[in-house]
Amino acid sequence: MGKLGGAELNYSSDIDVLFVGEGARTQLDRRARAVMDIARRCFRVDANLRPEGRDGPLVRSLDSYEAYWDRWAEPWEFQALLKARPAGGDAALGARWLDAAQRWLWTHPFTADDLRSLRAMKARAEAEVAKKGLSGRELKRAPGGIRDIEFTIQLLQLVHGHLDPELRGPTTLDTLEEMAEAGYVDADDADRLADAYRLLRTVEHRLQLVDEQQVHTLPSDPVALDRLARVMGRRDDREGTAAEQLEKELRHTQATVRSIHERVYFRPLLEAFASASAADAALSPEAAAARLSAFGFVDARRTQAAVMELTRGLNRSSRLMQQLLPLLLDWLSQAPDPDLGLLLVRNLLSGPQGNRGLAETFRDSPAAAQALCRIAGTSRLLGDVLSHNPDLVARLPDPERLTTRDRDGLVESANAAVALRDGRTEQQGSLRRWQQRNLLGVAARDLLGHASVDQVGVDLTSLAEATVEAALASLEPTIPFAVIGVGRFGGAELAYASDLDVIFVHDAQGASGTDEAKRLATALMRHIGGGTPADRIYDIDADLRPEGRAGPLARSLGAFEVYWRDHALTWERQAMTRARVVAGDRALGDRLLDAIEPAVWDGGLSADEIREIRRMKARIESERIPPGEDPDFHLKLGRGSLSDIEFTVQMLQLQYQVKATGTLDGLRALTQGDVIAEDDAELMAEAYRFCERVRNRWFLVNSAPGDSLPSQPEPLAWLARSLDTSPGRLRDDYRRVTRRARKVVERVFYGLDVR
Repeated sequence: MGKLGGAELNYSSDIDVLFVGEGARTQLDRRARAVMDIARRCFRVDANLRPEGRDGPLVRSLDSYEAYWDRWAEPWEFQALLKARPAGGDAALGARWLDAAQRWLWTHPFTADDLRSLRAMKARAEAEVAKKGLSGRELKRAPGGIRDIEFTIQLLQLVHGHLDPELRGPTTLDTLEEMAEAGYVDADDADRLADAYRLLRTVEHRLQLVDEQQVHTLPSDPVALDRLARVMGRRDDREGTAAEQLEKELRHTQATVRSIHERVYFRPLLEAFASASAADAALSPEAAAARLSAFGFVDARRTQAAVMELTRGLNRSSRLMQQLLPLLLDWLSQAPDPDLGLLLVRNLLSGPQGNRGLAETFRDSPAAAQALCRIAGTSRLLGDVLSHNPDLVARLPDPERLTTRDRDGLVESANAAVALRDGRTEQQGSLRRWQQRNLLGVAARDLLGHASVDQVGVDLTSLAEATVEAALASLEPTIPFAVIGVGRFGGAELAYASDLDVIFVHDAQGASGTDEAKRLATALMRHIGGGTPADRIYDIDADLRPEGRAGPLARSLGAFEVYWRDHALTWERQAMTRARVVAGDRALGDRLLDAIEPAVWDGGLSADEIREIRRMKARIESERIPPGEDPDFHLKLGRGSLSDIEFTVQMLQLQYQVKATGTLDGLRALTQGDVIAEDDAELMAEAYRFCERVRNRWFLVNSAPGDSLPSQPEPLAWLARSLDTSPGRLRDDYRRVTRRARKVVERVFYGLDVR
């Protein structure tokens, strides 16, 4: 295996081997260990590439190998088989093993998810090199090093080897030459890769000749580096010292390799698409389709049309796009849905505002283009926001420019946006555009890994509060009027799909005051909720007010006091555990919360009230999951998911009179008050954050609300990719965290004896 299989050994290479045998396991294992003991007197022998690594048996039968490849092998294990060849022992058995390995390798489908897995593994290896501060001196694993060349060639083998048996060889340079002749790699790129490979391997050989050390790193000691440079044939001259010349040459070589590595997958595609006919293209239509499919692009024809549209003409921006497109396609291929991303990027670059400005933004900031590809290939909703606000693209690589301002700053900005327009409809449209631009900042930081799920909830809440505040101010209230947030809005833990649950209170006397309160409440609901879905800024819901839909939309402070003294129900107490003033006259809102505080918190919960809350929760579990949503993977109402945690926290808060804002804050307060054990709180918090993060991400991927993991394979794959996992692992993680949280809920909330 490895360099032994590819006939590419260094002086100090590991000798990677697998053992296949027939007969009794004990005897075979003893024989293999004897071989390794003898060989290790001369070489570093490593058998850890075998199935299951160190935990697996040292020797397997041919049938055992095939069973493993069929059920358990990871993508990297099929990649490793590219260099496999018999190296010793029974030639006939070795040939049979190789035939089976080749059959499994080339009949096993190589999917976009396999590609993502291999690229992620390579990225982790590069990150380890960077973490050690060796990126500038590592010859093997650093960007532009030997692994870049090998990885590039091996991925192209995995993509095209199914169609072209000539690409199945184990040796790097031989395979690269074959790829260049067949058009899979541009001939000039292939020559530069080959030259770089020979130089890097030669330096590696010279390093390892010193004391036979297994090193791949340029020495930091000046004397040792000078010795290496002279062994490589460099001499001091007017261009610099021997060491300086070698370092300069290696830096140039690694930059060249990295550049080719980043575009080699797509440059031949662009040349094929630009050809007058398929016959003129070095890369056949079948090969182009195979490469696109492996990189996640499903519709080869649409991809070709997009490429031709983006590079049409001979103006400056189209020439720039010809240079950028290989990188754009590469970055799009790493997004959950590359086809969606390409469509949105094409629309953005070909829109009425033209592509020159954006193309120049990409030229000046490749990181902006990379971030755009990630966002566009994840969420149609966010792609549409960017298409209406292309100026925001330049901000994407800078987390500071995406950071949500504090509430006062947001309110000031929202009021300014509304003040730019006259008339209710124009003001509503301006506020909606302002909200969308700020929402993009929240979601971009989320998708690009700059914000935790807790921070996303806080930012979404601040944005909603500022929106409601600005909308209310535009209505010019003539009476004291406040908006109380309840539910997730009050708890400062909004999700992307959350409604704004609100209660309206006023402090006005007489019929005219009541009419003004009704006007404000009705107009605010219409302003925020919109007359049509296209006009909507948020879904806003006032049904948690006293008497629900049957009660008046806004009540006076005095009416609230009477209701809470004489009529409030247990579920209303539960709802008010997260009540908070979110907009309007804050002094009035605080007076309301102070007035009803004794009715909400005093006295804890009686046994009957606890039973009532438990019955309501059980009824929700059995009745509220909509048809078509999977109850086994429901993020909101499933066992051990969001509602389980929320109900548990709220009931315990009321029972033990522990005040806190929000579910996670409530968990912390209950732990500090010794109501919940710290381990139990951690399990519930883990489940809450997991379900909240996945539910948030599903909203962005789906561009619509959804409360359960998708059941269809393709949407589930998009969601999993956006979370840097696989569909199977995502489901397993859901089962794990919710199962553990449910045990706590059954014991703490339902009072069951769970062992």
